[in-house]
Amino acid sequence: MKLKHSLILFLLYAGLLHFHRSNAQEISAMQAPQVVSPAIAPDRSVTFRVYSPKANEVTINGSWMDFGETLALSKTENGVWEVTIDPLASTMYHYNFFIDGVAAIDVTNPHALRDGTRYASLLMIPGKEAEVFQQNPVPHGTLSKVWYDSPSLDMKRRMYVYTPPGYESSSESYPVLYLLHGAGGDEDAWSSLGRTNLILDNLIAAGKAKPMLVVMTNGNAWQSSTLTQAPGVSPPTRETYMQWAGKFEKSLVEDVVPYIEKNYRVKSDKSSRAIAGLSMGGGHTITASINYPGTFDYIGVFSSGIFDPNADMAELEQKFNALKDSGVAKYWVACGKTDFVMESNKRLLSILDKTGLAHEYHESEGGHTWANWRDYLVLFAPMLF
Repeated sequence: MKLKHSLILFLLYAGLLHFHRSNAQEISAMQAPQVVSPAIAPDRSVTFRVYSPKANEVTINGSWMDFGETLALSKTENGVWEVTIDPLASTMYHYNFFIDGVAAIDVTNPHALRDGTRYASLLMIPGKEAEVFQQNPVPHGTLSKVWYDSPSLDMKRRMYVYTPPGYESSSESYPVLYLLHGAGGDEDAWSSLGRTNLILDNLIAAGKAKPMLVVMTNGNAWQSSTLTQAPGVSPPTRETYMQWAGKFEKSLVEDVVPYIEKNYRVKSDKSSRAIAGLSMGGGHTITASINYPGTFDYIGVFSSGIFDPNADMAELEQKFNALKDSGVAKYWVACGKTDFVMESNKRLLSILDKTGLAHEYHESEGGHTWANWRDYLVLFAPMLF
């Protein structure tokens, strides 16, 4: 009985100790300064705050700044660091804090984005220009995560498929845009950072784009899905990367396109297929379109080009000539003035000029950023079909 009594007392004591500790933690959290960040003023200036009383230095980098540029926050008496920036133009941005050099999202901001292994906080500056990126009171399409067999890569893979508003209740067949991400991204990138489904919802509702499916695949041929290596497949190194050259493009045309045309109510002629991609995905777009001429009628190359300065230009000319002969309704190229891939972009434009393949070129401000790629999609989608 004494042993039993002692055990009961011990359990009561442990429970009371846990209660007091939990209570103390809860009270401590309640006593911490209530931080509002980001705080957008009527003039569109923005104040960023983060509570980090033990930090020695806090800085911020945002997509409105140059790559690698940071702005220092000032520490207040209550351990909150803050900075107010000048008014921003109405659009979508992302940002990170650096707390003693360590990148961090804004924990008081519930809207976060992922690009590969990189996470950032979302900032939407209200106004007319931002509306196309926002969730507005318009009819919404459906964004599905779809697993499919890829015999070309000998694995099951995942893609995101956007079906437009009314698809489920309609008997209509739709055209398809195959939209490809850049290096470091995956099948989630164009919907998370690119806001593709919201952009299409808003463009379709405004009558600026035709209803279409958008297929966003994983362009990393060694992955089955987001950040997941295929079973038995090692991630590529600098030395082994070239062994994957052309394999994704083959799987796209020979596996993904047939899957979509078998399992979705879509039009299967060339005039109802478009392909576009950013950076690495732009390279995939170039390769898929010239290796499979006659497959896509609409081609969009964003912040990309002929990456290899030592590429066999004579062979490429032959392939671009075959693409031209197959007929292309629209070949659209876009790049930022300060983009580091500008030389690659110029090589692409040069071969398009030399082969006489009709194309349009859009040069924007800025560089290799999602701010540009979202804008390019807004411009490109209304040109399709």
